Amino acid sequence: MARPYRDSLSWTRTLLLVAVAGLLAYCIFIAYSHPAAAGETPSRLPSAKALMEVKGADGIRITYDNFEVNFNPELHIPNFVAWELTSAETQGTEKRPKFTSDPNVEGCAESRDYTGSGYDRGHMAPAADMTFSPEAMSQCFLMTNIAPQSHSLNSGTWKKLEEKCRTWARIDSAIIIICGPVLTPAPSSFIGKNQVAVPHAFFKVILSPFANPPRAIGFIMPNRRVAGGLQATAVSVDSVEAATGLDFFSALPDSLENIIEAQNRFNYWSTLK
Repeated sequence: MARPYRDSLSWTRTLLLVAVAGLLAYCIFIAYSHPAAAGETPSRLPSAKALMEVKGADGIRITYDNFEVNFNPELHIPNFVAWELTSAETQGTEKRPKFTSDPNVEGCAESRDYTGSGYDRGHMAPAADMTFSPEAMSQCFLMTNIAPQSHSLNSGTWKKLEEKCRTWARIDSAIIIICGPVLTPAPSSFIGKNQVAVPHAFFKVILSPFANPPRAIGFIMPNRRVAGGLQATAVSVDSVEAATGLDFFSALPDSLENIIEAQNRFNYWSTLK
């Protein structure tokens, strides 16, 4: 008489195990189908070239060996400069050359436009990111990559951010960097024979696509000494887009782009060493 009861109990347990296994399989499927939500890096990411694309800027597009420039021939400065920085590229011994004009680019400034102006020849793609290649180093000293920066910014907070970027590239294997002048409001002062525009501020956005999960952050710095250091200038990528009218990292899936461009987790970035 006890056998039917045991058979029923065994059948109930089997159904329960099947249900639990099915639920577990479903959870695993959801996690791997939605990597950003699950905190995982997507298995397929856009190429570095696609991630460097910026929407919303008019200008002359120039592709150098290791960075790209969108150049403003009327203001004689870049609208922005974009490049990928890998861990391997943070090491090198190439020496710094002289600043030179790019004769192939309309409206390119000359180095002498900056002489006696009170402003530094401020690199957008920095020389220290290009020490791995003689071509990269030479090209980053072309005036298409340069904008007038106050010495206190160029040698202060801007330089500290450049150093941080190299640290982040070593930690995360590669990062995408896009930076340039903030041109709203329009520049009101100019230097040199060619009347090179002096921006009021500069921006930089950084994407770490191979971090787990991917992350991004932005910075906006006035063209003067920065009070409060890096943290005072940290903003979301969304905030940089609002200030510049540019659209960054649009090649990312919308669900991921919306999440990381709203972030401003400076405290997290600052602890990466």
